[in-house]
Amino acid sequence: MVLNRDQELWAVALWVEKNHGEEGTAYIAQQIQRLSNEGDDAGIATWKTVAERFDQLGCQSSTN
Repeated sequence: MVLNRDQELWAVALWVEKNHGEEGTAYIAQQIQRLSNEGDDAGIATWKTVAERFDQLGCQSSTN
């Protein structure tokens, strides 16, 4: 099974939710900070997109 980029980003967001739960936001922030220290702009953009999806997961679970 091959995932497209959008599916990959959702998969990462789900992984963060499963493995870090309520601490997911902090985990994502750590990843962004680490990549910022490394000067990895593409990585930062990826994790910011994951953060958006992670936030959406939180909204869906709190409204369902």
